[in-house]
Amino acid sequence: MTSAIQTPRGYPAFLRDIKDRVRTAQVRASLAVNRELILLYWSIGRDILARQKVAGWGAKIIDRLASDLAAEFPGIEGFSSRSLKYMRAFADAWPEEPIVQQLVAQLPWGHHTRLLDRIKDRTTREWYLHAAIENGWSQNILVHQITTQLHKRQGKAITNFARALPPEGSDLAEQILKDPYHFDFLTLAASARERDLERGLLIHLRDLLLELGRGFAFVGSQVPLEVDGQPFFLDLLFYHVRLHCYFVIELKAGPFKPEYAGKLNFYLSAVDDLVRSVSDAPTLGLLLCESRSGAIVEYALRDVSKPIGISTYRITRELPEPLRDEIPSIEDLKQVVKRLRASSKGR
Repeated sequence: MTSAIQTPRGYPAFLRDIKDRVRTAQVRASLAVNRELILLYWSIGRDILARQKVAGWGAKIIDRLASDLAAEFPGIEGFSSRSLKYMRAFADAWPEEPIVQQLVAQLPWGHHTRLLDRIKDRTTREWYLHAAIENGWSQNILVHQITTQLHKRQGKAITNFARALPPEGSDLAEQILKDPYHFDFLTLAASARERDLERGLLIHLRDLLLELGRGFAFVGSQVPLEVDGQPFFLDLLFYHVRLHCYFVIELKAGPFKPEYAGKLNFYLSAVDDLVRSVSDAPTLGLLLCESRSGAIVEYALRDVSKPIGISTYRITRELPEPLRDEIPSIEDLKQVVKRLRASSKGR
């Protein structure tokens, strides 16, 4: 109960000040306006931190403050003890007011609670803060990217971009690629071939575009190219709206082989001549395989003239046949349930 907690010196004035700030924020803009809400929460958290550190206020004061604010603002959510603790952690995570004003306040409060829950170090948290703002991620997408450790995968593909592209474009192109790509939305058997993988990605095209990242626009699959009267087909063709170029993605089941780079180099030359317009940048290629050896990839790309990246992918594998046979089917489970029900009725 709040009456059982001794009121520390300076608390009544502190409470009045917060009440005034809440009212001021309501007048200036509704609490639904994100910027005002974030700045309000940060300022409350900052002052709770300061009084706990300087004045020695204990942890129970947060419960007292939550109760008093709820009594003063009964129609407003967001001032529970748990929320106030988030505000304190929020201010502790971002102590610099200019950063909060210019950068942090661009994300909704729910995004920040996810960042606080899932990331403890400042550098990684700031990386996802920038990425979420730049890409316009929802909360769910932000959580997904954190779960798949995007910050460790971004820019990790092996490429020849530094040699094959002009300096102003190679760095951005490098950062667009990842390694590995997570296609966890797919479930394929170990015997699946490239066409099975391609069909699965097309069925889950929205998830594929999310994993590829911002800027990829889907053009087509098995895109035909005719060279000297012979037909050739591109697995997946995209256009990247930020790089202003076509993006050819080739899919391979199994490990990387050197000859794959030569074939993709051929496809890029053909797209540059037959598809690309004069205003487009050079076409880029991404070869996705299940595994690769760094040394083999380096040698394979050393004298390739077209810009190519090599990455791996991860998918969900079906259960092996022996193990699958040991697991009861849905029909088996239904029969078990029927028998149990019949047995219980007979008692």
